[in-house]
Amino acid sequence: MAYLGPRLGPSRIFVPGVSAFRLLGTVTMADMGLSMSRSPLERLDFDNVALKKLPVDSSEEPGVRQVKGACFSRVKPQPLTKPRFVAVSHEALALLGLSGEEVMHDPLGPEYLSGSRVMPGSQPAAHCYCGHQFGQFAGQLGDGAACYLGEVKVPAGQDPELLRENPSGRWEIQVKGAGSTPYSRQADGRKVLRSSIREFLCSEVMYFLGVPTTRAGSVVTSDSRVIRDVYYSGNPRHERCSVVVRIAPTFLRFGSFEIFKRADEHTGRQGPSYGRDEIRGQMMDYVIETFYPDIQQNHPERVERNVAFFREVMLRTARLVAQWQCVGFCHGVLNTDNMSILGLTLDYGPYGFMDRFDPDFVCNASDNSGRYSYQAQPAICRWNLVKLAEALAPELPPDRAEAVMDEYLDLYNGFYLESMRKKLGLLKDEPDDELLITELLQTMHNTGSDFTNTFRSLSQISCPTEGEGEGEEELVRKATDLLLEQRASLEELKAANKPSMDPRELAMLLSMAQSNPALFQMISDRTSIARQLDRLSKLKDLMETSQEELKTQQAEEWSRWITRYRKRLARELEGQSDMQAAQEERVRVMDGTNPRVVLRNYIAQNAIEAAENGDFSEVQRVLKVLEKPFSLQPGLELPAWVGGGEATKRGERDEGEDQQQEAASTSTARNPVPYDSRPPAWAHEICVT
Repeated sequence: MAYLGPRLGPSRIFVPGVSAFRLLGTVTMADMGLSMSRSPLERLDFDNVALKKLPVDSSEEPGVRQVKGACFSRVKPQPLTKPRFVAVSHEALALLGLSGEEVMHDPLGPEYLSGSRVMPGSQPAAHCYCGHQFGQFAGQLGDGAACYLGEVKVPAGQDPELLRENPSGRWEIQVKGAGSTPYSRQADGRKVLRSSIREFLCSEVMYFLGVPTTRAGSVVTSDSRVIRDVYYSGNPRHERCSVVVRIAPTFLRFGSFEIFKRADEHTGRQGPSYGRDEIRGQMMDYVIETFYPDIQQNHPERVERNVAFFREVMLRTARLVAQWQCVGFCHGVLNTDNMSILGLTLDYGPYGFMDRFDPDFVCNASDNSGRYSYQAQPAICRWNLVKLAEALAPELPPDRAEAVMDEYLDLYNGFYLESMRKKLGLLKDEPDDELLITELLQTMHNTGSDFTNTFRSLSQISCPTEGEGEGEEELVRKATDLLLEQRASLEELKAANKPSMDPRELAMLLSMAQSNPALFQMISDRTSIARQLDRLSKLKDLMETSQEELKTQQAEEWSRWITRYRKRLARELEGQSDMQAAQEERVRVMDGTNPRVVLRNYIAQNAIEAAENGDFSEVQRVLKVLEKPFSLQPGLELPAWVGGGEATKRGERDEGEDQQQEAASTSTARNPVPYDSRPPAWAHEICVT
């Protein structure tokens, strides 16, 4: 299983002291000083198998173009002016056998890890892929900003368990934001601090949450600038070009196999390598032999091998989306080109961790239809798997693919229930557990409760035991008060249930649905309209409710659920000889499953604004907090700037900032809240597209 979660523990890398000499071969004493002074990045051992096994574009002409009959194109990363580190992930760089401290203090580090200088053995290239975007086939897409640098051999001493999770024996490294490629379309191939910091931090927190993910090794910024219109409002501004280093066994995706697609019946677009079926077979051979060697070994017959491969991709995808749902993560752009062929979380764009629980939560402000909402993710992943199956035909017979897809829902539900039982501390399986979980989520929705903090609080609700000092009613009341701390206020619920559609537009669409159904289907859909009507109904009820009435209703709902929950917990203790040990085990499992802190948008925004003003300490601090998301870390409860604007530590401030830049980010003017707090009021103004 290509599962890169922290159940493996910290990456245990033992870099032999003579590694530099081993790579160089026989050296003399005169050479020793020179070899030891080399950049550690120059000692990486590259073996770029993907470029050997898959066809590479013969043309190296610059500019955007259709790339036919190839999976990669050679590119030249474009150097940045004065590149410098914002932050590095010691854990991620350790995968490559690198010391984070050594890389941070390497004068050539920012140049190599931004693509401004090419490492020995690196062969920069961009990957060609297609994709269905928001349900429509978009034709050729490809790495418009990402650049494959090569594949680094796993260093000596890496954890054997990790090698089983990545059987290729190599780590692919990419730089994202290193300039234009043949796939950049109308863009410049650059990324800015905002997007780079968000991808860097989320890649790492997902790993530490135990969710399969690509990794991020570093963020580099520079004095190079590009113009960006952040909110597409007609108010562009200059922003610093920045680059994030990404690490994974491979970045191949569902869309990698869509380059062979015939002309789409809806959009008319086709894959650039349509008709080149031999390349599809070549790519499948490479992926299965390299990343699924057990399947290759156990299925000598080609069709059976391909079916087993597709089933494994389906299983990993079902497990992945179940894990997303259980930590309240919304990807935001679940197009087929953003789905990893290894079942990893891939491409962190307008993602979001849910604050107030809402099944219709949409983290991407550009997703007006809610296609990629939180509750839609399991079904969308299934839809994407169907598109992958279509792309793999005829190597994967359609009838066999359909039979595999019939297993998806049961597998997803099994993974989801397994995780949810742990979140509730239910270590035994009972048939009614699914109903108990559903009722919990409904109560959270009705009360507008915070997703992360509500689950984290559940371990404080005790199991009923004989001889309890307090009565059942008092214990339920205390538990109710505990969970009410995470509820939304009346004003918050009113704002959340305000329809996003103008009432006149809604009335027009309702009329059109009756009078001209064909036209209605072209410009809207019944699900979106039903969602708007539901919001209107809830808003009407809230307008007629006072804050005290609302709190009473919320308390009653929580009391009913807590009573049922405690009865279920009582059955957990049946047959236990050591009640205390059973209670402690339940709390241990829950607190190791329900994170104390996740990367909420406001936490990332504080770090971004500080970095944009030259202070990188908050990015580094947030990374440190997120490396232990289940633990309380004394001294790391609040942002670094809290406490009278204390001086930033040496090495954490950007020396390249203009003198006119503000001394502190605008976040310092806001009321600080702990990282494990419900979001502050201003967080609702954050817009991610």
